[in-house]
Amino acid sequence: MRLLLLRHGQTHSNVSGALDTGAPGADLTELGRAQADAAGTVLAERGVEAIYCSTLVRTHQTAAPLATRLGITPVTFDGVREVAAGDLEMRTDMDSATGYRHVVGTWLLERNLDLCMPGAEDGHAFLARYDAAVDSILASGHDTAVLVSHGAAIRTWVGLRNTGDIEPWREHALGPLHNTGCIEMEYDGAWRIVDWHNDPVGGHLLDDPSAPDPTAEAL
Repeated sequence: MRLLLLRHGQTHSNVSGALDTGAPGADLTELGRAQADAAGTVLAERGVEAIYCSTLVRTHQTAAPLATRLGITPVTFDGVREVAAGDLEMRTDMDSATGYRHVVGTWLLERNLDLCMPGAEDGHAFLARYDAAVDSILASGHDTAVLVSHGAAIRTWVGLRNTGDIEPWREHALGPLHNTGCIEMEYDGAWRIVDWHNDPVGGHLLDDPSAPDPTAEAL
């Protein structure tokens, strides 16, 4: 199976630098809708058979152009929502953004899943819910599926579940995953990275480097 993990388009919270991880979450900006439309055009040519989203509104808005083009109704999984910010929810200060990335980075880089986000989940809880959703997607039997999810969540799950050689993707892993960036994984008994695009899949001109976007940053 090929699983295309697509980060949602730009939201108003990305622009303001807010740690917006709760439901329903912010809507897409005008640029975010353009990113979603461009992603739909590109991914419609990839033989996509199913589309999955988180429970947050921005993933449904991002998936909508692709779903319309292919005539597919997206399926929702709560387990692929963003890493919960807990006590840091909707904070916009640098210390909060740094603290958030520290926790997620500890899960990913040190494999220490015991650390909790302040007032929220630890790495074990995050990984369990994301794994459960991906296992359900895998069980569907589709050859190619798109999963519209979130910046920190995608990077963390990919980093913890990739069993292939990370070296070809190290430079990508050290950069930010921009809105509608896409990481492609393949399952053949285990998951491995086969492609990684940090820039919007519709082209780098759809990026907004001025947005603070705290969940996009490398960990």
